Amino acid sequence: MDHIYAVGVGGANIDLCGRSYAPIEPRDSNPGEIEISAGGVTRNICDNLARLGADVKLVSAVGDDLFAQLICDQSAQAGIDVSHVYHTPGRGSSMYLAILDEGGDMHVALSDMHVLQNIPLDYLDAQRELIAGAAVVVTDPCMKPERFERVLSFCGSDQIVCVDPVSTAYARALIPYLSRIHTVKPNRLELEILAGRPVDTDAQLEAACETLLKRSVQRVFVSLGADGCFYMDAAGRRLRRKLRPVTHMVNASGAGDAFTAAMLYATMQGMTPEEILDYALAAGIAAISHKDTINPAMSPSLIHTILEEYRDES
Repeated sequence: MDHIYAVGVGGANIDLCGRSYAPIEPRDSNPGEIEISAGGVTRNICDNLARLGADVKLVSAVGDDLFAQLICDQSAQAGIDVSHVYHTPGRGSSMYLAILDEGGDMHVALSDMHVLQNIPLDYLDAQRELIAGAAVVVTDPCMKPERFERVLSFCGSDQIVCVDPVSTAYARALIPYLSRIHTVKPNRLELEILAGRPVDTDAQLEAACETLLKRSVQRVFVSLGADGCFYMDAAGRRLRRKLRPVTHMVNASGAGDAFTAAMLYATMQGMTPEEILDYALAAGIAAISHKDTINPAMSPSLIHTILEEYRDES
C-alpha cells in the first residue's frame, strides 16, 4: 500500500494577535495582550492535521529573518515536515495582524503575504512529484494566480484538493479554478462571492452550493458560526450539523483552520459525512477554547472528549 500523506501549499507567516481587555475604542490606544506565533491558513491547517496524527508536508515561502526560523521551528515541533519550505533571500517573512475584541471575536485584521505571493515558479515545479503523490492537497488562493494555477496543474482527479477561500477578496480570485477543486470550505460571505448569488435564506444557501457543485466541486462545507455547518456534495447529500453552544470562547481566530484540518483527517480515516462534520465541529470547539490560534492539545482523544460533552442529540 502506498504511503498516505497530506501536502499543504500556501501561507506560512507570523501571526500577531492582540486582544483588548475592554470594548475597543477606535483611533485610540487600547490596553490588552499581544501574542506572536507561527500562522498562515495553510500552515495552521497543516499544524492541526499533524497534531491529529497525519503525515503532513508543507510547501511555502518564508523570509530569511528570525521570524522564518520561528515559523519553521514551531511547525516542526507540531510534526510538520518543513524541508520543502523556501527561504527567500533578503526578504522579511509574511505577517498577519489580528485585533480581537474583549470577547475574543475578530475586530479587524491585516495581512501581508508578499513572500508567498512571489514564491519562485521553478521552486514550485521542483515540488511537482511531492504534490502529485499526496492523498490530500490543501491550499489557499493567497499566491499569485499563475502560482496557484501551477499548483493545481500538479493535482489529479483522484486527489482531495481542498481550498479555504480565506476572505472575500481571495474568494474572487478562486472563481476561475472551481472546476479543479474537490472540497471548498467557505463562510456565507465567501460563498456569495464564489456562487455569485445571495445567501440570506436556507433556500439560497442550498442554491449557492448547487452552483459550486455544477462547476465540478465535489464537496462544499459552509461555516455557519454558532449555527454549525451546512454540507452538500456531488452525490446529492445535504446535511446541517451543529454541536451544543460553547459557554465560554477564548479565541475565535483558529476555529476555521481546526475545522478544515479535522474534516480532512476524518476524510482520510474514511468517516461518513455525518461523522466528518461532527469531528470537524468538535475540533473547532477545541480551537476556540484555547488562547492560542492552535490548541497545543489538539488530538483525536481531545476531539472525542468534546464530542461526548457537546454532541447535540436533539
